[in-house]
Parts: sequence; C-alpha cells; structure tokens
Amino acid sequence: MRRREARRHALNLLYQIEVGGWSPEPLLADFLARHNPQDEEVAFVLDSVRGVIERRREIDEVISTHSPDWPLERMPATDRCILRIATHELLYRPEIPAPVAINEAVVLAKCYGTEDSGRFVNGVLGAILKEQAGKSVA
Repeated sequence: MRRREARRHALNLLYQIEVGGWSPEPLLADFLARHNPQDEEVAFVLDSVRGVIERRREIDEVISTHSPDWPLERMPATDRCILRIATHELLYRPEIPAPVAINEAVVLAKCYGTEDSGRFVNGVLGAILKEQAGKSVA
C-alpha cells in the first residue's frame, strides 16, 4: 500500500465514524483483519485515524480558526475529514513535509469532494501552515 492509498483509507474510516456513526475500534479491527499489520502504511492509517480522534478538539479548533466563513458543521463531511487528516499531519507529524501533506489533501479533496473542495482545502491548510511558520520563527 502506498501513502496516498493509506490516506484514502484513513479518510474512509474517519468518514464512516463521523457520518455512519461507527465506533472506531471495531472499524480499525476490521481494517487490520483485511490488511497486513506489518505494513508501514497500515500503521500510518491507524496513527492517522487514532491521532485525529484523540486530538479532534484541538484539530477542529485550528480548522475553525482558519475557515471563519465556513463553520465545521457547514462543511461537507468529506472536506471536514480531509482537513482533519492534513491538520493532524501539519501539527503532529513533523516527519511529513508540509507541502506533501497539503498536496495530498488537495488530491483527496478533488477526488472525493465537491467541485470547490480542492481550492477550499488548499486555502484552509495554507492559512494553517502560514500560522505555524510564524510560530516557529517567533
């Protein structure tokens, strides 16, 4: 499994949790049963999903701050999940280059979101990155 596919799996799982009301652990157990647990990308999926769930309040606060005209509850669920994955990467996965996290999120948004999702996701994540860059300089 490649990293892009891993992000797609993370999006699918987070979407099922949010929209479908599924409990995370049974979904993750089912995912593990269908994939090789030794695969590095499987670990990436699990880390992404669990990281978003554990830090959702902080992540949502950051996203909300950078999309004041679009409250989280007004966003399409797909965009919301993509933004959470990418924001998790920007804030908590320093080994992932920020441009890669943003580009991958935009690709997912263009594939699974609305016509405007790619631009929207890019704008929000760009604002988050700009703020993070300002914090690291200060």
